Amino acid sequence: MKSHKDLIVWQKSMLLVKRLYEITRTFPKEELFGLTSQMRRAAVSIPSNIAEGYGRLYDKDTVRFLSTALGSAAELETQLLISEQIGLLAQSELDELLTLNMEIIRMLTALSKKIGNLN
Repeated sequence: MKSHKDLIVWQKSMLLVKRLYEITRTFPKEELFGLTSQMRRAAVSIPSNIAEGYGRLYDKDTVRFLSTALGSAAELETQLLISEQIGLLAQSELDELLTLNMEIIRMLTALSKKIGNLN
């Protein structure tokens, strides 16, 4: 593997960011500094922490950043559910984003376990 960009989990998390930005553009302007901002920061944190983890020299550091990415994915899941419950997200949008996010969570968990067992 040459870089973090070769990781499928990084690629999928970049797609999640793109789709989230597209969808949240339709949110009301009063949410721009509220839920919209929080969701975007959580989503951006996922590929960012994957990249930072892969830029580290030690497996322990990499796992720590993957763990942070996993926490951001869990945070985003909650924010997606809230958005649907208060009428900002359509069910189809929620399903699309949750499915992609859950796939990323599973991949991050598996990757963390794999790297953690290399020590």
